[in-house]
Amino acid sequence: LVSPEDPEHVTQLNRVLRQLKYRAYGEAFECTREDLIALGKKANKAISEDSAALSHGATQFKVHFQSLQEVLTSSDWARQNILVGVAGGSGDGTSGLRNAADSTVRIEIEKFADIIFSSSPQQRQFWLGLGATSAKELKELYKGCKPCLHGSDAHDLDGVGEPQQNRFTWIKGDLEFDSLRQACIDPANRAYVGSEAPKKAMPSQLIRSATLKNAAWAQTPEIPLNPGLVTIIGARGSGKTALADVIAAGCDAIPLSVWSGEGRMS
Repeated sequence: LVSPEDPEHVTQLNRVLRQLKYRAYGEAFECTREDLIALGKKANKAISEDSAALSHGATQFKVHFQSLQEVLTSSDWARQNILVGVAGGSGDGTSGLRNAADSTVRIEIEKFADIIFSSSPQQRQFWLGLGATSAKELKELYKGCKPCLHGSDAHDLDGVGEPQQNRFTWIKGDLEFDSLRQACIDPANRAYVGSEAPKKAMPSQLIRSATLKNAAWAQTPEIPLNPGLVTIIGARGSGKTALADVIAAGCDAIPLSVWSGEGRMS
């Protein structure tokens, strides 16, 4: 999954893809349109049209996991702008690697992944550390908990936006790539698969912003607040306590005795 935030992300991604190579028919093919077309025509002599050759060549292009891992980890741009997702299903995913001889390969692939593509409630429980493996053990073996995401996996137009069993993916955050990054950091609270969005606080229980009036000293009198705000961070003297006091005052959480000087805040 590639972040579109960088205006040059397509150019940068093509640069990364060119480093991936597949050796076949006595040649080394790069992951580029031209080489995939060439590979498709090599693999099937009956194909002469470029688009058909491109499609066939893409199915033949196989990259060793270690090569993919090396290319992505050796690029600063890739590490900052690419999230790796891996299918977790038993048919076409890592759960299909059941043999003891494949266990190390499965662990290494899942450790490298940022996201697990799965709609299974059991898999989500596992990757949140709520199953047989604890969150501490996941960190030691797989570099931490991981979000489970699921799409429609459509193979025809009728299936677009219609995932099986209505297992939609819900991501907490704005419609931007950084919300996916946050879901990887906090999968339990920011990623969910289900027919409806997880329940959240009522609108009347949310504070969207704090506005300071008659406060000439305030450089930013209108302060937007994150619905999931739990901590106020800032330099010494930047107004953290003042902001907390303003929110408390606006919510009538400060007794009248404090304002009259009869009490003191603790």
